[in-house]
Formats: sequence, C-alpha cells, structure tokens
Amino acid sequence: MGEPSVPCPHIALSWPPDGSVTLEWIRRLTAILDWSSRNLPPSDLPTLLPSPVLLRILLAASDILHKEPNYVRVQADEDLSSVVVVGDVHGQLHDVLFLLEDAGFPGEDRLFVFNGDYVDRGAWGLETFVLLLAWKVFLPHRVFLLRGNHESKYCTSVYGFENEVMVKYGDQGKQVYRKCLRCFEGLPLASIIADCIYTAHGGLFRSMNITPSKRSKGKKGQKIVTNANTSSLKLGSLEELSKARRTVLDPPWEGSNLIPGDVLWSDPSLGLGLSPNEERGIGLLWGPDCTEEFLKKNQFKLIIRSHEGPDARVKRHNLTGMDAGYTIDHDVESGKLITLFSAPDYPQFQAGKERYNNRGAYIVLQPPDFSTPFFHTFEAIKPRPQVSAYYDYEEVIDSDEELDLKSMNNGSSAEGVASGQTD
Repeated sequence: MGEPSVPCPHIALSWPPDGSVTLEWIRRLTAILDWSSRNLPPSDLPTLLPSPVLLRILLAASDILHKEPNYVRVQADEDLSSVVVVGDVHGQLHDVLFLLEDAGFPGEDRLFVFNGDYVDRGAWGLETFVLLLAWKVFLPHRVFLLRGNHESKYCTSVYGFENEVMVKYGDQGKQVYRKCLRCFEGLPLASIIADCIYTAHGGLFRSMNITPSKRSKGKKGQKIVTNANTSSLKLGSLEELSKARRTVLDPPWEGSNLIPGDVLWSDPSLGLGLSPNEERGIGLLWGPDCTEEFLKKNQFKLIIRSHEGPDARVKRHNLTGMDAGYTIDHDVESGKLITLFSAPDYPQFQAGKERYNNRGAYIVLQPPDFSTPFFHTFEAIKPRPQVSAYYDYEEVIDSDEELDLKSMNNGSSAEGVASGQTD
C-alpha cells in the first residue's frame, strides 16, 4: 500500500467555540495527526494540536468515561446497526486510520467497541488515543473504548508512551500524561454486545468470594487478602465485575481487588480449569471448560478478547499463531472464544531482523442476532514514516512477561500521581 498524499493543515486546531465536537472537527483533527506524523518532528505536534486543545479533549473524554460502568452494554439496532470490534492497535496510527475507513466510520448505523491497548510500542500512541477519545466525545453511545493492560502507569513507563508524551509536549508533557492516566482509569473493563457477546482485553476473571489462605494487616489494621488460595479458584460473576474498583493506575496482582488485573492480563489455555498466569505474573489462565461455563451461565455465544500479538503467541506452541490477526482458541458447545489483534506488522520496532509480518484484523457483528463474527484482515500501511522509538526495544522483552511487579504503583490513582502520592 502506497503512502497517501495528505494535504497540509496550515492552521492549528482550536476547541469548538460551543464545546461540541463535530464530524468536521474530527476530520480536521485526523488530517492534522496524519500530516504531522509524516512531515513534522514529533516535538512540533503542538504547533498544530496545541496543548490547551489536547487537554480539553482529554478532560471531555474523561468525564464521559468515568460515568460509565465497569462493563458497558452495547445495544445495537436489530434492523440498522452493525458492531465493529477492534483489538490491540498499539500506537500504529496509520493502520488505525485505514481500519476506520475500511470498516466505515462510527455513526448511527455502525457502532465500535475497542478492546484496549491504544498506546505503547508504536510511535503514535498519543495521536491514536486522542483520535479515538475524540470519536468517543462525538458519539459517546456509538463508540466504546475499553481498557487494555497497557493503559497503566507501569506499562507506559516501560514501553514508551510516557516518554512519547514528554518528547511531543515538552514542558506541558507531565500535565498531558497525568490527564491521559486519568482517562486510563475511567476506561471500562468489558462490554456486553447485544446481550450475547462478551468482550474484554484479557478475558475472564476469578471470583473474589473465596476464603483466603493468608491474611495480613494493611494500613490502620485493615485486613487484606495477600494470597488467595489457588486451589479454590473459580470464575467470577458479572455482578462481581460490576463492583470491582477499576480506578487504579496499575491493577493489583495481589490483595482484594484482583478482578481488574484478571480482566486485563489473563490468557486462554488448552488445559482445563483456572490457574495463576505465572508466565505474566498477574492474571489467570483459563481452559475451554471455563469458557463453556462462562458462556452457558450468562447465555452468551462469543467471547472476544485481545492481548496476545504474534510475539506472545510464538512462545505458546500449543495455541494458534497470530499471523492472520485473529484465532479461535476455544470452540465449545455454547459458543467460541476468539483472540483479536488489530496491529499489523507488529511490533513497529523489533530488535531481530526477522519480522512477524502478521496481518491485523477486526470483526464485524451484524443484525439480527450479532453472534456470527465476520473477520476482516488487512496488511500494514507502508512505508511507515521514519521515526525513532520511545523505548529501548532492544532491551525490553517483546511480550508482557516477567514483569517487575514491585515497580507498579499498586492500587494508586491518577489523582495520587498528580499530588505526588503513590499509595
């Protein structure tokens, strides 16, 4: 695919006078992000997208996101609307622009559900995230943005997004980054589409209604669970999901608020049952029996999750690779479990010379029952604009394994960061 010719937007974007984002405003924003990524040094982005305008987008989106529940119900019109589900995009702006055009932009006849991981690794995480937030502000009931494991303080400090923001916005970078973290906290954890499809970044989660094997005293004598008895692991309910505390910068891997970490970090397995995800150090592994139990209990037909790109799947020899941008990992009596990955030729920066050359994919769900997934695959937009990485990709491991969990601000919030507090 050849590099498109993008006209130069000569005038910096301003916030709409009445505060209402329009389709024309989003088109201008899109043109600015595309053109600047190809023609300007990263630090010149504020000349076309000034920090006050960027901050207004982040604030408007944050206000909407924080009012949404932990799992959002996506109700499509049985006669008119289709639903597009998108997996990880990881700052690959030009592939996202292609996807939006290829699938058809959000509107009254087309809803979008994004499964998270908008930032990190790719060079345009900020542009990608801001563009999708603008769509959310414009069509809050047609565009649904879920949280991925990379929408966290820890991951963005390791995999490039924090540094990207600082390079692009300089003195205003810290404030922009804090507002991004605040948006991350507000992103819902999961969606239920047409009452029959569950989507989340990582997938399933444990019940916290179990007897802990060990307790210790937290602050002011408060007892906290430090090591849930793994022999008693069982699937959690939607009611438990709805009550979990999602407004944490880094979802805990221990304690009494494990559900967010499970939803964002867990992976499917071909082995039966639930077990700790020791490879990642957080979340769970769940087998086809758990997929069947979850689907049957909730009368669902599909689980669509993301989280695993070609770099992760190449290490899991018993599961299908991510060459096509999607895999069907469990096919059980009540339905299917699908892994969806929407970042082609991933990762953008790779230490080894041999690339994965994977395709990206998105899913279209159509009326009347929405339960049959139609897969659309696509190649990466090339050539990509020349740009440097914002993290040391030769030193950082490819997939999110062997995490330095002690470096996470366990349970902290964006407001805590803003005030210099981490606990």
